[in-house]
Amino acid sequence: METVDTLRNNLIDKLLAISNKDYLFALNQLVDNSAVDNDVVNLSAEQILMLQLSDKDIETGKLVSQNELDKNDLKWLKGK
Repeated sequence: METVDTLRNNLIDKLLAISNKDYLFALNQLVDNSAVDNDVVNLSAEQILMLQLSDKDIETGKLVSQNELDKNDLKWLKGK
């Protein structure tokens, strides 16, 4: 699978080869209309509650390191 940088560079190379102004204008509109910054994510009440509970866990120090989580996962998988 291509990396993001490789894909971006390949697209740039292809764009540089295009001389049709209308085509470039249409591509520009496509990119402008699909920009990630314009996307609004609407969360459900349950998702908001889960985020609030996560914030409380962080504030109270109820955290599990990734390493500890991985160990617990391996224990659980071996027990099956």
